[in-house]
Amino acid sequence: MAETSTNTKKRTIRKAETVRERAEKASVPRKPRKIHRAVGIASVPVKRAGKLVSKAASPFSFILKPFKTRPMRFVGRILSKVLLLSYFRDSWAELRQVTWPTRRETWKLSLAVFIFSLIFGLTIALVDYGLDKIFRALLLQ
Repeated sequence: MAETSTNTKKRTIRKAETVRERAEKASVPRKPRKIHRAVGIASVPVKRAGKLVSKAASPFSFILKPFKTRPMRFVGRILSKVLLLSYFRDSWAELRQVTWPTRRETWKLSLAVFIFSLIFGLTIALVDYGLDKIFRALLLQ
């Protein structure tokens, strides 16, 4: 008997990069962050262990056979809708697409917000003080 491979890989299709995106990538030299590098290094043994476990467990794939039937897939879809699994999956995918600001950009933006709130607060205080003086003069004469 010929053995059939149950390992099927899903192909992912990437979007084509626009000219603007390529230019932005080329203009900003990015250093690999220490955390990303450390996580990449630390994940190698875990990935290897996972591959070994999947190879060792492959003879027992018949246990999962009932869960691949049509009724069980239907139940799985219903459960995923009830537990909002697609929401969490989509949220995580969206978070991975975010380009987070650098530390310097964060400081600049925070400073801008702080200055704007001070100016706005002073403006409101001055208008309040002026209106208070006007109404006291008109109503308490």
